[in-house]
Formats: sequence, structure tokens, C-alpha cells
Amino acid sequence: MISGYALDGLPEIEPGYDLAGGIVETLAPERIQPGDVVVVAHKAVSKSEGRIRALRDVTPGERALAIAREQDRDPRHVQVILDEARYVVRAERGILITETRHGYVCANSGVDASNVPGEEVLVLLPVDPDASARGLRARLQELTGVAPGVVITDSFGRAWRAGQCDVAIGCAGVRPVADLRGEKDIHGRELKATVIAVADELAAAADLCRSKAGAQPVVLIRGAERQVTETDGPGAAALVRAREQDLFR
Repeated sequence: MISGYALDGLPEIEPGYDLAGGIVETLAPERIQPGDVVVVAHKAVSKSEGRIRALRDVTPGERALAIAREQDRDPRHVQVILDEARYVVRAERGILITETRHGYVCANSGVDASNVPGEEVLVLLPVDPDASARGLRARLQELTGVAPGVVITDSFGRAWRAGQCDVAIGCAGVRPVADLRGEKDIHGRELKATVIAVADELAAAADLCRSKAGAQPVVLIRGAERQVTETDGPGAAALVRAREQDLFR
């Protein structure tokens, strides 16, 4: 059985905050156990790493001004989105879809103003979410003697599907994908295309356990030990589809 519960009691996270220490303190007297997976909404990580921009410090360029006029948006916000983008995939019908420097295709480069204290402040994605996950895992092991799996998440829209779903943008100690190609189904047929996005499924499962408006950025998942690895592994970068395989752009 896989179970998950959201941690209550974490403070408003500020740059420099020891996130792993806060998780361990909040869990007490419960302890992280071997095979556990700690799933963290990226904003908690981003805030602790200082990935925050105040709009008062942003000067929009010509492209940001043009997009802002077309979409009736704050040009400073648009400029931050462009600064975080590798390139713009779509900018139409009031929607700005970009590919981030990490290779993720998402709305607004993952730049968000929700659940952020203060006026006109934006939270960005971590510079290297996989490195963030590895660091968090190492710190948790230092504090507890146990190296759990760690998944860092964000909410993405999906092609051809309504609504949003949490996905993994960083992970360590969790196999991001389970490649079942070459194995047999129950009828003996060889599987030719079955590659399971394990880290994304853990991210989505954790999202069902937390309250979006309840300051619950961390979820502890138990029972997924089959997906936890001794080494940090390749990270969520393994989930980025190669451009030559991308049929949607």
C-alpha cells in the first residue's frame, strides 16, 4: 500500500532557510524511514534558494512590451518570463508557453506569483532542480541517517488534457522512469512502448494529499520503496523528451 500525508507546521520560507532541517523538525516524533519519498513543491525550494524577483527591479524590453500589450499583462512580469525561457513556443490567446532553460515546456517559464508573500514578487524555478533534490537528499541523510527519495514538483498543463497536474522537475534517489520495454504482459506479448513516468506519478500522488491553500509544500510518501534507489540517479532531466521525438511543436 502506498500512503502519503502532508506536513503541517512549516513556516513561511525565506532565502537561506534550512528546508531539510524544517522537514525533520516538523516530522518529529515521526522519523524518515528507508524507502520513504519526500515530495516538495518547488516554491519551497525556490524560496529557500532565493529564486525570487521583485517587479520593481525589472525593466521590460521591447519584446516583453509587445507581448504585454497583446495579452494585457504587466510587461515586467512578461520580461521575467522571457528571462527564464530558452525560447517562446506560443504567445497567443493570452497564453505564454515557453521552453525553460531546463528543457521543460510550460506556461510562463514556471514563473508564478501565487503563494508568495508581499506585493509584486515572483517565484522562479530552481536554477538546477535536480541539483536541489540531490542537496536536499544529502542534508536529510545528514540529519536522520536515512537517504529518502526526493522529488521536487511543479504544476503543469498537458497537451490535449484539461486541468493541471503536478509533475517532477527535479528528483534524486528515485528512478524517474521505469522502462518496461522488452518485458512480457500477462498474455506473453512483448511490451514495445511502455515507459512509466514514475517521478511524475509520485508528484501527482503527493498533490492529492496536500492543500493548495494550506501551506503544505511537503508530502511524505510511504510504500513506494521499489522506486527508491541507493544512488541519486539521473534526475528528472531523464523525463525531458528529446526534440527529435517531440511531435507537439
